[in-house]
Amino acid sequence: MHKILITDPISDNGLKILEDENLEIIYRPSISNDELEALLPTINGWIIRSGTNISKKHIEEAKSLSIIGRAGVGVDNIDINAATSSGVVVMNLPDGNTISAAEHTMSLLSALSRNVHEGHLGLMKGEWNRHQLVGNELKDKTIGIVGLGKIGREVMKRALSYDMNVIGHDPFVNQEMFDPDTIKIVDIDYLTTESDFITVHVPLIDATRDLFDINRLKMMKSSSRIINVARGGIINEKDLSAALNDGVIAGAAIDVFVKEPIENDHPFLSTKNLLITPHLGASTVEAKEGVSKGICEQVKDYLLDQKMSNVLNIPIADMSILRKIEPYLDMSEKLGVILSQLIFESVSSVKIECYGSIDEVKPITISFLKGLFNKVTDNRINFINAISVAEERGISISHSYSSEKISYSNLIMATVTTPSGKYSIGGSVFAENHPRIVNIMGYKIDVFPEGVMLFVKNEDIPGVIGKVGTFLGNNNINIASYILSREIKNKSAYSIIKVDEKLDKAKISELESLTEIQTVSQLEL
Repeated sequence: MHKILITDPISDNGLKILEDENLEIIYRPSISNDELEALLPTINGWIIRSGTNISKKHIEEAKSLSIIGRAGVGVDNIDINAATSSGVVVMNLPDGNTISAAEHTMSLLSALSRNVHEGHLGLMKGEWNRHQLVGNELKDKTIGIVGLGKIGREVMKRALSYDMNVIGHDPFVNQEMFDPDTIKIVDIDYLTTESDFITVHVPLIDATRDLFDINRLKMMKSSSRIINVARGGIINEKDLSAALNDGVIAGAAIDVFVKEPIENDHPFLSTKNLLITPHLGASTVEAKEGVSKGICEQVKDYLLDQKMSNVLNIPIADMSILRKIEPYLDMSEKLGVILSQLIFESVSSVKIECYGSIDEVKPITISFLKGLFNKVTDNRINFINAISVAEERGISISHSYSSEKISYSNLIMATVTTPSGKYSIGGSVFAENHPRIVNIMGYKIDVFPEGVMLFVKNEDIPGVIGKVGTFLGNNNINIASYILSREIKNKSAYSIIKVDEKLDKAKISELESLTEIQTVSQLEL
């Protein structure tokens, strides 16, 4: 009989799913360390929420463990690398709060438009401010949705039912996927300036942190409002407070914060025209019930039938196989991450070509997609859903293996097609796990993919390296290496410049303004 340990609260209906299959349940939401150590060697499955941390030591002690189920999205409390090395499947439930988050977004949007929170607070103080709280109808207003993953699309559906004009921004979504008479896909600047309401549904990463700072908030209409039910930090909290107090925009509703719970001196507590809620986006009976039932269903299906859903890792119990393919999976994912930082438009197709000793083409393709998509979707990308995420966005995927003779013992070539052209990158893993970028945009190069890198396209004329070096030196930016690739037949050259620290947007723009420089992109791995 399979034995399942549950160390965080799970609903009765979730437990019933396991009981009905005669699985042995050890339900210990408040387990002691001693009891945990005693149970670990005997369990086959382990279900948790956010309250349990599963370490490498726990996994090593749980000799019979084959699956960890996380009832929810975040898996920062699980050592996934240790689980992978031990052949333990890690599953989560990324879609459990989709409807709840979308509905909370619409609740905040409606409350903002009709000053519900201001009216409530006034009445509690004995005021009757009816004539000072005239609101707006949502009908015919323009809503800008930043991030068109599952939650963003649910918000879109609801906004259309309100007869709102919908515009959306998502670098990996094509206009062809939507009726342009109903939904328009636009760039972030257009969305910012034209929306009456803006709502964000993107992950918090370097590219989205402070996405709405004071400069972007000033681009909004003075009558517009902004909502964040995604992640704290996407909207700069201090900048938003200043913008609201100074009347730069008309209002905001915030459900998530950089630090939770917020402190007593948080600027939001003295900010005008602001509605705040204590991270209620996923706090519904249905969402909590849904993740309990969903994860129990997934764990049951895996233990009984080896069926895998929402798997976050490739479980490899045979370490010889892991050692063989892991460097290529890491290399492929890094190639995807690099292109994700070079491409700022919709993607129509992805092509992966493997050469030499690499014959595990499909997992390598999925690893590339993980890197390419991880920073532009509100769902965690994993080995099970990466291809379906691409299909949802209208992106065609192809992969192939060739025994054609090449200059390297192995080679991964990735080509991403966009409306404006093709982006290509190639990587190889040298002996003893030394990854290298060996080709970018058709130019041969040799660089170790790590740290902060400037990817520069420039005119192939004398003096460019000196000008770039002088510019970086004048700005106290130390150069770690400068790798130049040039082709005799072309008038342009590509360089990868490894630097010790990131350049801010102003310095990037200043560098790009040098006469001989055509484009500058900053990459970070």
